[in-house]
Amino acid sequence: MRVCSHAAARPYCELITHLLGCDPARRSGVGLSTPGSTLPGIRVAAAEAGRRLALEGRHRFSRYQLVFTLEPVDGARCRLRAETRAAFPGLTGRGYRALVIGTRGHVLVVRRILAAVRTRA
Repeated sequence: MRVCSHAAARPYCELITHLLGCDPARRSGVGLSTPGSTLPGIRVAAAEAGRRLALEGRHRFSRYQLVFTLEPVDGARCRLRAETRAAFPGLTGRGYRALVIGTRGHVLVVRRILAAVRTRA
């Protein structure tokens, strides 16, 4: 949760969310542990402390969801999984998908998020 909050505070985040027409556009709520709370471009759809965090959002070119799940491995460790889902409606959506998914930019962003989580853990 802190990783997402930190990323949303970056100076270029507000510009990108404005250019894309993200919904939600602003931060609200008490944090990403509370359903309905938002950061620019994402809303907490579900939050189960220590188990699952589901984020969702939309903009001009897509609707998306990112779900983080913690799975116990043994008594002291757990595995973090990240699953993304997206729809890219219309011709502009297909073009955006080619840009984001086709260039593997999305993979790099998700890996960066997971690496940041690993560092903080």
